[in-house]
Amino acid sequence: MWKHVFFFLNFDFVLCQGNPTHQGAHVLPSTLILSLVLIFVVLLTIYCLRFKNHRKALVTSVDKKLPNGFLEEQEQRVVLLPRSPSLSKRYFPIPLDALEEEYRARSADDGKLFREEFNSLPCYYRHGSFEEASKEHNRDKNRYPNILPYDHSRVHNCLIKKFIAAQGPKLETVADFWRMIWEQKTATIVMLTNLKERKEDKCFQYWPEKGCWMYGNIRVAMEDVTVLVDYTVRKFCLQYQDSDGPRAPCLVTQLHFTSWPDFGVPFSPIGMLKFLKKVKAVNPPYAGPIVVHCSAGVGRTGTFIVIDSMIDMMHTEQRVDVFGFVSRIREQRCQLIQTDMQYSFIYQALLEYYLYGDTELDVCSLEGHLHGLHNTRAPHDRLGLEEEFRVLHSNLRSGASSFGIDDFNRVILSVKRGQEFTDYINASFIDGYRQKDYFIATQAPLSHTAEDFWRMVWEWRCHSIVMLTELKEREQEKCFQYWPSEGSVTFGDYTVELSGDSQGETFTLKDLVLTRTAEKQSQHVRHFHFHGWPEIGIPTEGRGMIDIIASVQRQQQQSGNRPIVVHCSAGAGRTGTFIALSNILERVKAEGLLDVFQTVKSLRMQRPHMVQTVEQYDFCYRVVQDFVDIFSDYANFK
Repeated sequence: MWKHVFFFLNFDFVLCQGNPTHQGAHVLPSTLILSLVLIFVVLLTIYCLRFKNHRKALVTSVDKKLPNGFLEEQEQRVVLLPRSPSLSKRYFPIPLDALEEEYRARSADDGKLFREEFNSLPCYYRHGSFEEASKEHNRDKNRYPNILPYDHSRVHNCLIKKFIAAQGPKLETVADFWRMIWEQKTATIVMLTNLKERKEDKCFQYWPEKGCWMYGNIRVAMEDVTVLVDYTVRKFCLQYQDSDGPRAPCLVTQLHFTSWPDFGVPFSPIGMLKFLKKVKAVNPPYAGPIVVHCSAGVGRTGTFIVIDSMIDMMHTEQRVDVFGFVSRIREQRCQLIQTDMQYSFIYQALLEYYLYGDTELDVCSLEGHLHGLHNTRAPHDRLGLEEEFRVLHSNLRSGASSFGIDDFNRVILSVKRGQEFTDYINASFIDGYRQKDYFIATQAPLSHTAEDFWRMVWEWRCHSIVMLTELKEREQEKCFQYWPSEGSVTFGDYTVELSGDSQGETFTLKDLVLTRTAEKQSQHVRHFHFHGWPEIGIPTEGRGMIDIIASVQRQQQQSGNRPIVVHCSAGAGRTGTFIALSNILERVKAEGLLDVFQTVKSLRMQRPHMVQTVEQYDFCYRVVQDFVDIFSDYANFK
């Protein structure tokens, strides 16, 4: 079925190095021996380098220093590392009920079996040729001179397939790119690279920031932009203009995945799976092939295409065949899937999808879903809600049994002069709905960490603090009072002054002025103290939580979207619930959709134990239902 599904492109053509010619047949014995020794040394060196270097496709630049101090880029190449010797081995399709076991087996020993499987893939199609890509007039259209399109699968005919895999456009090829979009009747572009990564150009910005631009004969007008935490959606209006006058315009949607790191693969496949679902949702059934590109059009591009295709295979055949599929599509474009990390990420995404499926809900179906969770019995006589939380809870990563935090998103303070180990605070950056690192989740300050707390607020220019605990609960101190009851109080290098306060129905609002004594500079901070959330249990109703979230969002709009500091006592249960609800409600307002399960799961990957109990998990659902009931006319809050 594969040959009827995919159609791959590198519409930017390049100059290919020719095959070396053979020398004469008569060689002196001594020369022959020396040649064999030299070949052996070269092969041995390649073998050693294969294990010395990182197992990933790097991009290198050869730069020439100009007299004016600027660097002129001479050439960029995707470095395709030599493979370690690997016996040809056949890998069979995996039934879905064996996928988890197979994934764990391949992941063992630092992914040894994944590397073996990846190294067994064919690199090139033995019958493929690059004649068109090798022509002189196509040389400047190439981004990487060693990533070329095969002649047999190059975009040059009218066959309609599912995907076109392309390199990132260059300045010289933007008009060609848009001409291809028009001619192929493409309605969706998937972009998997940022314009610059590690200070290197990865893709030319081929769209107007606002207004419209002409690219050759095609007018491209920016219609709309929506920025989310993992991807950006841009909508363009295209119109072909020639001597006969303009033709009927068409709408093209670009989905730009922005969460692929410069090195390696995404930390979790959750964002990619949400992105992939969005691509499927926006692409109309009548449209031509989806254009997918990264920089070279092979690594991330291939990863996306394989994940999408294997999910389709899951539904139709109840199995996956990653090895067989990648082998086949490499006959259409060489080097698709560049690294064993990308290869194993495909399996990770497929396992994530198989284990948890699609847990997204439309707000219209929330009431029925919630009724089912509270009335349906799961195995072991658990309610559906308890079973859903158990599945979520069993996903906790190993080693996350304490309230320790990971280095990848730890909030780092500046080191005090002459004092080692002063960069640490128990706080984690947490992603919001639209913005990365939108929240800082932290524990309640202690008497000896109050200065660190305010240092964090100062250094990260935070203007909003949300407090979800009382100073004392059940006669135990849960939080040190880190603000003055009146006047001002000093913590080390920082002075905090109370400039005003007011009491609402469910929370207290304090206006504070934070001053760094040495610099005589100040910043305003608004402190939201939510009352009525016991240490054990949940608030009696959800309206108060809706109100405080709305107030914090209004404050952010006025003060700039710097990180919001959120804390309870431990910085996990109540803190996680507040952040989860903030993200969920914002999505409900923007899209009319929610996914409590994946929202909480994503939070727990950023900080352990976020949303700690099944009651807090249920509270997330109930607050969303209260929100929908308050705005029962859906149009009121969309």
